[in-house]
Amino acid sequence: MAEVDLIAETAERLLADFATPQAADAAENGVFPDALWRAVEEAGFLLALIPEEAGGLGVDPESAAGLLRRSAYHAAPIPLAETMLAARLLAQAGINLPAGPLSLACGDVELTPVPSGWRVQGKATRVAWGAQSAALVVVTAQDGRAHIALVPRDGYAATAGRNLADEPRDDLSIAADIPPASVAASPVDAEGLLWRLAALRAIQMAGAMERALDLSVAYAGERSQFGKPIGRFQAIQQALASAAGQVAAAVSAASLAAEAVVNDGENASLRAAVAKARCGEAAGSVAGIAHQIHGAIGFSHEHPLRLVTRRLWAWRDEHGPEAFWNRRLGEAALAAPGGSLWHLITAA
Repeated sequence: MAEVDLIAETAERLLADFATPQAADAAENGVFPDALWRAVEEAGFLLALIPEEAGGLGVDPESAAGLLRRSAYHAAPIPLAETMLAARLLAQAGINLPAGPLSLACGDVELTPVPSGWRVQGKATRVAWGAQSAALVVVTAQDGRAHIALVPRDGYAATAGRNLADEPRDDLSIAADIPPASVAASPVDAEGLLWRLAALRAIQMAGAMERALDLSVAYAGERSQFGKPIGRFQAIQQALASAAGQVAAAVSAASLAAEAVVNDGENASLRAAVAKARCGEAAGSVAGIAHQIHGAIGFSHEHPLRLVTRRLWAWRDEHGPEAFWNRRLGEAALAAPGGSLWHLITAA
């Protein structure tokens, strides 16, 4: 618990200072928040998912979840989740970690042996922070086995794209010759990368929902109508109670997601599926209630609510929406011994 509190407190202070609305506005206009990134890097947060014996922080699942939730709470416009996961995969593969932000991709990419090492060539779409990253970590197949490749920034061209929250989601054209030390057997395949990214998005959604709820509770206590705060009206109280229940469920699901990523193991992908599906469902409800309570001001550029609700709407679909993961859960239940849902739940 002390470790969780220390990391959460450190992250809260750092993000409150550097992940400002001004930094978010600048990022939406294509200016990478260097000061925020340096602060996060110096705090060691990028190494949170790397075991201590490999030179990382080796944090437990709750600490990892808390860190990512706080970053999303403050709408930090940096690829923290992507870099944390990329760093973990590189460490597991024995590839040296480069400096700077990292992107992750698993597209139509081929590895070909060449005298100098490897040629990596192909395309990847909707890559988070692709153009603004120092390097790209690609998971691909070679001779029927999953491999991981570290591609430097000059090894790919980017066509800029954005998601609904104005976060970079770029299409990449990769063509690079990289040394042997930049390619290794991958600790995950394409499916493994997908559910890990989905799990991290679920954690981030939980943090964004916490902020939306806090803003809504505060606004309901400040905004007056008919001579009293709107938070004293029963309809508003019921709406806030409903949102609070959804946030509590999302935070619990985020713990499942962190457990899946940090400890892996049997049924980890199912935990990630549950987390992404449940957080996605909660995100729609919480964002809707938050904007109902705020009214028009919640959609204004000056109000911080838009920073988290736009992320919720965008993240809900990234790496698979609820329908995708619920279908996976249904298939897993049918494949369980005797087609038993109970066995699937208790085993997970």
